[in-house]
Amino acid sequence: VRNTSSDSSSNLKGDGRTGRFDMGGMLGWSSPCREVFRQFLAHPNLVPYLHLFLGEGYRLDHSPLVLRQKPGSEGFSLHGGPIDSKGAMQRGLIYQCNGKDIHNSLLAVSFQLSDGKMDSNSGGFCVVPGSHKMKFPLSSTMINGQDEDFFAQCVAQPEVNPGDCIIFSEATVHGCTAWKEKSFDRYIALYRFAPANFAYGRGYQYDGGWPESFLTGMTKEQEAVMLPPFNTRLDRERLNDDGTLAEPIRRSAKKKEFDQLVFQQKYF
Repeated sequence: VRNTSSDSSSNLKGDGRTGRFDMGGMLGWSSPCREVFRQFLAHPNLVPYLHLFLGEGYRLDHSPLVLRQKPGSEGFSLHGGPIDSKGAMQRGLIYQCNGKDIHNSLLAVSFQLSDGKMDSNSGGFCVVPGSHKMKFPLSSTMINGQDEDFFAQCVAQPEVNPGDCIIFSEATVHGCTAWKEKSFDRYIALYRFAPANFAYGRGYQYDGGWPESFLTGMTKEQEAVMLPPFNTRLDRERLNDDGTLAEPIRRSAKKKEFDQLVFQQKYF
């Protein structure tokens, strides 16, 4: 699978031969190797931000990935944003702000695992600041990096150090430039989280749910983040800002009795 097209600029497609290396399944590795990846689900330094941008009861939406770029590896053409290349609304990628409350339908969290600093000279993650509010589609030359003026003036690459974390809405146009650094490879762990009652991906329900290896040995806090999508008022396990387990919002026994009578199950 290629993440850039043949007519993309060299800034995105790299040497045109070396692809990106993707690896999944880390949550199901044997202990202790899996623990470093599981801790990101409910890390006390991260939870307050996930609550701010997604609300309480946030959940893991996509299966996490570890991505590697070698020298010359392609990046990823610009994608995401609230509207597609034809100008239609992307209903699965929503950003909204009402007063002090921010809502995102899908939030990405990227952990930097490489040994060195990453910036525009080395390559890696790039973003179009403010594009979560855009009203017009990007042209194909913008998406593929052929519009050099647009790329120079409107596309930013944050400088990150080992252990840093980048949080961004999938409703923001973003991508990745080819990896140019020769002294070390780029490694990141990429997670996508969603609000309690929203799902973009299907990994949580495929073949009966998340793989058993993902869930075995998880803490109660981590298990809460792995729940399928449903509203917090329906007895959903959720976290406090410090990453500890919070008391669920309990649905009344009478309502559950009513649902059992009408639907033959406790929840409608």
